[in-house]
Amino acid sequence: MDSIVNKLTEIEDAATAIVKHAEYQKEVLNREYDEKKKAFDKELDEKTTARLNAIRADLEEKTSQLLDTQSDSSSELIRSLQKEYEENHTEYAREILRRITEV
Repeated sequence: MDSIVNKLTEIEDAATAIVKHAEYQKEVLNREYDEKKKAFDKELDEKTTARLNAIRADLEEKTSQLLDTQSDSSSELIRSLQKEYEENHTEYAREILRRITEV
């Protein structure tokens, strides 16, 4: 009878050791998972930040080019209107006077 109790005790001790080992392995795997998750999140954050910075820089460059183009176009239009006024301002004044006096 003692040998059966001893065998059952040995089996129980072995089972307890197996459960403890499994719990330890679970903790190790959880730590590894957490570390990999943190590394992945960090890498993803860095890639996202880099991509956003690249998009922002590209957008700023395109906006700057568009503003320069519009500024050049506006300046050219102003020069054209000033030239036309300088060449025709006397005629414009006469036409205005003519319309006023016709009434």
